[in-house]
Amino acid sequence: MKNSKSSDLFDIAKTLMPGGVSSPVRAIKPYPFYTAHARGSHLTTVDGASLLDCCMAYGPLILGHASPQVRQAVEAQLDHGWLYGTPSPLEPEFAKMITGDHPGMDMVRFVSSGSEATMAAIRLARGFTGKRDIVKIEGGFHGAHDAVLVKAGSGATTMGVPDSAGVLADLVKHTRQIAYNDPEALEALLTAHTDVAALIIEPVLGNIGPVLPENNYLRDVRKITKAHDVLLIFDEVITGYRLGIGGAQVMYGIRPDLTTLGKIVGGGLPIGAFGGRQEIMQLIAPQGPVYQAGTFSGNPLSLTAGIATLRYLHAHRTLYNDLAEQTRALEESLIPQENGSFVRLGSMFKYFFRNKPPKNYREVKECDTGAFGRFWKRMLDCGIFLPPSQFETNFISSAHSDQDLTTLSQAYTQCR
Repeated sequence: MKNSKSSDLFDIAKTLMPGGVSSPVRAIKPYPFYTAHARGSHLTTVDGASLLDCCMAYGPLILGHASPQVRQAVEAQLDHGWLYGTPSPLEPEFAKMITGDHPGMDMVRFVSSGSEATMAAIRLARGFTGKRDIVKIEGGFHGAHDAVLVKAGSGATTMGVPDSAGVLADLVKHTRQIAYNDPEALEALLTAHTDVAALIIEPVLGNIGPVLPENNYLRDVRKITKAHDVLLIFDEVITGYRLGIGGAQVMYGIRPDLTTLGKIVGGGLPIGAFGGRQEIMQLIAPQGPVYQAGTFSGNPLSLTAGIATLRYLHAHRTLYNDLAEQTRALEESLIPQENGSFVRLGSMFKYFFRNKPPKNYREVKECDTGAFGRFWKRMLDCGIFLPPSQFETNFISSAHSDQDLTTLSQAYTQCR
């Protein structure tokens, strides 16, 4: 790919922005390509290259880029304004849709990002229980706020070590970690430590995956947390509406105490949401003593895009089966190789450079990242944009055609 314009833009950006980017994952070496526009399943760079997109903005765009359903709804809302600072009728309308799709969500609060949603859910869990500690899964990502920026530990009950400068060790000492797919470790931790307010978990590890739950793991997690009077927070920022209406909790038949959402529920615009049992949610200000606020919370454009997306998903539920069939066909089209394993769930998929699918973070870390890096560059040269990390999930959308999947299959065969 010839990226002279991208290179020039990056040279300017480096002088004005830390690392030249607005998020670390975009810092592709030697420089990232810059997108001029996007539609359907493709990005077009400022240098004129057309790329088949399997990143899809890291998950939100289940209907593809610039979907007409969302665009038309947003254009109509623009005529009515895009920020009020007051409640709007869109809020109860969208809240009714989301709570109706999630049996464990009696009430919901809208915020501006998934990170904000998980931060507020953890604060709420502490406020409700009066306990200090939380438990997270090794390798689980819940946003870039202090309590969850913790390195994966080597032991099943490792105390938190800050994963970023500026994060206080005194704060993250209240964040404990356990391995995914290890209910015995969770039982042991909660037996030994009685000051745990909540376990926050991606039901399917999306930020390093997908890494799938084994057997009855999620049911065991629900049983163990209930037995120890610990709240269960499902972080469905990635899996919410990605795995189906109601996300992973409906797919696996689990009712968490709190749920966080983002990505798809904004239809491609910034949003976050958290919700749960009424007795817990009623503690949120102004009704209760747990404070949460935001100028852009319940933004009319984001709510409009979310409503349009969810309406389409409800009216076209078969698209979930169609997307799952496409990733199944992709997997079956690949000749197995000793250096890799293909993992998929619905429209989420990943080729791991490890001979067996990983079941937790430590096994993910065994992947050959060097091989992935070479593979990623070859795929980009073939016109395929994948997330530029072995530790990120790939996505397809309803805009991906059968021909797109054939192109993707051929590229995988050529580039592995």
